[in-house]
Amino acid sequence: MKYAVIGIVVALVAIRVWLRRRRRPRASVPSPLWLGPLTSDIAMISAREIRERLRGRVLRIGTVIILGIIAAAIVIPVLDKSTSTPEHVGFVGHVTRLQSQLIAASASEAGASYRMIPEASKGEARSKLQSGQLDLALVNGELLMVQTAISPTDSSTNALFVQALARNLGVARAIAAAGISRSQASAVLSAKPLTVIALAKGSAKSPVHSVSIFGLVIVFVMLTQYNTWILMGVMEEKSSRVVEVLLAAVRPMQLLAGKVLGIGMVAFAQATLILGFALLLGNAVGSSFLHGTAPATLAATFLWLVLGYAFYCWVYAAAGSTVERQDQVQSLAFPLSIPIIFGYVTAITTVSTGSASGLFKVLAYLPPTAPFAMPVLVGFGEVTWWEFAASAIVSVASTVLVARLASDIYRRAILQTGQRVRLRELVSRGSR
Repeated sequence: MKYAVIGIVVALVAIRVWLRRRRRPRASVPSPLWLGPLTSDIAMISAREIRERLRGRVLRIGTVIILGIIAAAIVIPVLDKSTSTPEHVGFVGHVTRLQSQLIAASASEAGASYRMIPEASKGEARSKLQSGQLDLALVNGELLMVQTAISPTDSSTNALFVQALARNLGVARAIAAAGISRSQASAVLSAKPLTVIALAKGSAKSPVHSVSIFGLVIVFVMLTQYNTWILMGVMEEKSSRVVEVLLAAVRPMQLLAGKVLGIGMVAFAQATLILGFALLLGNAVGSSFLHGTAPATLAATFLWLVLGYAFYCWVYAAAGSTVERQDQVQSLAFPLSIPIIFGYVTAITTVSTGSASGLFKVLAYLPPTAPFAMPVLVGFGEVTWWEFAASAIVSVASTVLVARLASDIYRRAILQTGQRVRLRELVSRGSR
């Protein structure tokens, strides 16, 4: 949680300083309390954007679809687990009491249920293994048979059950060969493991963690969806000449800031709804989807969604001011989304491997890819508080610079109609 607090404080301080520098002397107008230092003009534009987005069917239908997908991801594994079939264990010959106890203990260790099925001969057990009627077979207490060889990295219930049973029965056979008494054998098998004391704190790595995948998908969907809304919204206002009316009442920077703030508030409200729904539903059905997830990982994911949107929204708004037709928007959308796609794919690959490369750690300090890389490093436990804060500071500082550049581009391009405005022309014009 300390990561989130540090990042939020840095972001709020930077935004407040930036707004004070951008504000020009003007008559004092009361601002809504919930918008703090923002002017009433920005608040008015933000409220307009919020109303427009909430009225649209795209937001409501999209939210319902996302919630449905999350519900399926949480509920289906629980139902599948509750209806899972038991392991069919065939046995040839006599099974001793000790072997029965070890079979039960092995199944409990692997989290499996089982059913014992007597077989007349080894050949019959082999035939049923090949036909899929048995999952494994115990022959005379001396041999375990399975249809397919088990890989050391196989983490399925069947593999864990077979490995635990082979190990436990092997220990029991060694004890019997040693010629010790039944009471001594029972004492050996029930022995408690030694206490392990760690001298240094380790990092909790996981090859694939559900919350990492869940968080990355949410960040990717949110950034893609809401930045596209900004791109389309700016283009539509320019093509319909509505922006000319708006700019007669407010400054370009106020109009742009109100638009990105209003859409951003809708995005964060939707993200909060999705996260809250996932947590409540997971607890209600007893799902392990988010179980055991460190609060710092969830907080870091949400914070970097905020920082990522703050960085990209200005880029998309500036790009939207240079076009005024749908086909021009489509030609811009893919190049603008390349950093987002690259960061998302790299993060998903890293989560799958469970190990962060040197390149991935560098990406955690670059504002375009940090929203995907930094939450993964927090989940891996491979980032300190000051590294997290440094990345957040770099992202906020870059956002301020991008916002200033975007506002200049927006101011020069938004009223130019008739053809697409080239970025090179705007930059050269601004340098003169």
